[in-house]
Amino acid sequence: MTTLDISQANEIYSVSRLNREARLLLEENFLSIWVEGEISNFAAPQSGHWYFSLKEAAAQIRCAMFKPQNRRLAFIPEDGMHVIVKGRVSLYEGRGDFQLLVEHLEDAGIGKLQKEFEALKKRLLAAGLFDTAYKKKLPPFPQCIGIITSPTGAAIHDILHVLKRRFSCVPVIIYPTLVQGELAAVNIVNAIQIANQRQECDVIILARGGGSLEDLWSFNEEKVAYAIYHSTIPIISGIGHEIDFTIADFVADVRAPTPSAAAELVVPDKNELAISLNQLEKQMIRLLQQKLLQSQQHLDWITQKLQQQHPQRQLTEQAKQLNLAQSTLIRLQLQLFNETKRKLQTYHASLIGLTPRHRIRDLQHQCHLQQQRLKNHVLNELQQQQQSFITAAAKLDILSPLTTLKRGFSIATLVKENVILRSASQVTSGDKIKLQLSEGSVTCLIEEHRQ
Repeated sequence: MTTLDISQANEIYSVSRLNREARLLLEENFLSIWVEGEISNFAAPQSGHWYFSLKEAAAQIRCAMFKPQNRRLAFIPEDGMHVIVKGRVSLYEGRGDFQLLVEHLEDAGIGKLQKEFEALKKRLLAAGLFDTAYKKKLPPFPQCIGIITSPTGAAIHDILHVLKRRFSCVPVIIYPTLVQGELAAVNIVNAIQIANQRQECDVIILARGGGSLEDLWSFNEEKVAYAIYHSTIPIISGIGHEIDFTIADFVADVRAPTPSAAAELVVPDKNELAISLNQLEKQMIRLLQQKLLQSQQHLDWITQKLQQQHPQRQLTEQAKQLNLAQSTLIRLQLQLFNETKRKLQTYHASLIGLTPRHRIRDLQHQCHLQQQRLKNHVLNELQQQQQSFITAAAKLDILSPLTTLKRGFSIATLVKENVILRSASQVTSGDKIKLQLSEGSVTCLIEEHRQ
């Protein structure tokens, strides 16, 4: 280990003395100079003084313009403004900061970075990168969310906080990248390409916190714009504050004003979903109740109609008609018998009056024939009525469901709803059905069904 021999030093400076002499040296050699550059990080506190940085692509210098000097200006400078200033080079002794004390400031037109921004925006617009026809829709319920941002910035904490509050069940993959500096654009392009190669997520948030145009410049690079454009995964940009716009915002599928707003857009609100699901549940219950009521009314109507057309009812009607026909036949038979008896009595009286034996025998023979004919007629009529009854009963038996069951068919009924099955779509695996057979019934458990 080596040590320094302080006794050999010619003179030891204090920090304040070094800063003071450095300030005097600068002020003596740069009494009044003109400097051109772009304003960045402009601040105007209540003291009335202005503080800002004057920058170009590779360097910047801190500037201060005190209230007596800036009161003479007809405008207030803004970030990105290209200006020419006159001032004195100095050094702020308290912090040892090299600075330019501005005495006069002139607007030299739009800044170089702003010109580059507008030129690139115009070129990419002509190339179609901003065309809404190529914008991809965000998934309504993402399965996984990718976040491309700095892992140490405030943006990632804001995004994760919002995602946890709104829809905490969605997994998140962070693709860490630089978001500022010369290597940031290449880092961002690599992160987008890696996310597309892996296909781990179905939506990407590209984000960083606010800053000046120079701070956000990596999101204005052409390579970043084309990486966003060629991404197969939808990308939401949440870069800077609401007033900040970058090229990435115009190319992205959706632009959010802030990183937190991007998180709001990418997932639904679980509370709103719960309310919506509750409303849908109530609507579904109401519709099911209406459908159940309609089905019950239809079942009642079918039951009533079935009762009206039931074979037993038709058989009863046929039996009534047969009884009526039988009663009519007996009545006609009795009427015919009485009429014949009356004629016989008339003939008998005539015979007694005439007393011819052969006439009596002839009439007796005719009477016997008439009785036999009547008997045959009655028997024939009875046979015809019985045959009609047998034919009608056979037809009824053919139409009877019991006959169908005897041929090997069965009637399937869903046990839990007590409805007759007409389609396989009425049952699911695990349901119980009852099969009505010709003799008895069985209960079955559904293991598989096809439609």
